[in-house]
Amino acid sequence: MDTIGFIGGGNMAQALIRGIIKAKVYKPGNIFVSDIKPERLAYLSEEYGIQTVGGNKALAGKVDTLVLSVKPQIMAAVLGEIKDAVRTKTLIISIAAGKRIAAIAGVLGDAAIVRVMPNTPALIGEGASALFANEKGKSMLDKAKSIFSAVGKIVIVENEDLIDAVTAVSGSGPAYYFLLMEEMIKAAVKLGLSENAAKELVLQTARGAALLAIEGDKKGESPAVLRQKVTSPGGTTEAALRVLADGKLGTLLTNAIEKACERSRELSK
Repeated sequence: MDTIGFIGGGNMAQALIRGIIKAKVYKPGNIFVSDIKPERLAYLSEEYGIQTVGGNKALAGKVDTLVLSVKPQIMAAVLGEIKDAVRTKTLIISIAAGKRIAAIAGVLGDAAIVRVMPNTPALIGEGASALFANEKGKSMLDKAKSIFSAVGKIVIVENEDLIDAVTAVSGSGPAYYFLLMEEMIKAAVKLGLSENAAKELVLQTARGAALLAIEGDKKGESPAVLRQKVTSPGGTTEAALRVLADGKLGTLLTNAIEKACERSRELSK
């Protein structure tokens, strides 16, 4: 039976473990995890019935798919530790931001590698992940797709450089929406609503708008079309949107996303 191992048992690893068990991609007994915190391993084992391994090298040598779910700053150390243990046919999946496939292959050699940029909504099964595979990894891409489809939607990119754009758009994207919600709640309170009422209204509006946009997309209605539908000439929405346009919201967002992409490229180097 196919096995999968996670080096690093943090939040994203937990989300993937939960997702692949729920989707029946892997059975708990075929999932392994290593982590520097014994208490974290104990929790994951008790919560999901998975197997824990005391060391990264031992884990790397026993699984068919190896997920590198560690912080970028310790990736080099982890790769050095496992390089002699990884089996020839093992699929390597990296979710470490800013770490290019060439850097991983430079240590592990001619391996099948898929680089993935997930985002935090994967924690509730609503993630957006972009995948890029090296030449050897393309033959195993379906396996990687099944793993990340278990925690949300996926897209495949054909150029690794596009991972930087993905990082800027969907990787960092949840923070943009959180900021908008934060500021809308503040504005509502300033207008006299209680904080609880403001929060309930803003969060439900965000949820409803997102679901409406998804349904609209199925009918061929873009967010621009939906915006126009809710904007009556001379009405309240038009008045608000005019302020946002005058403040060049579109330009600000474009500049912000471009800056995030630029920073992602810097970190990759």
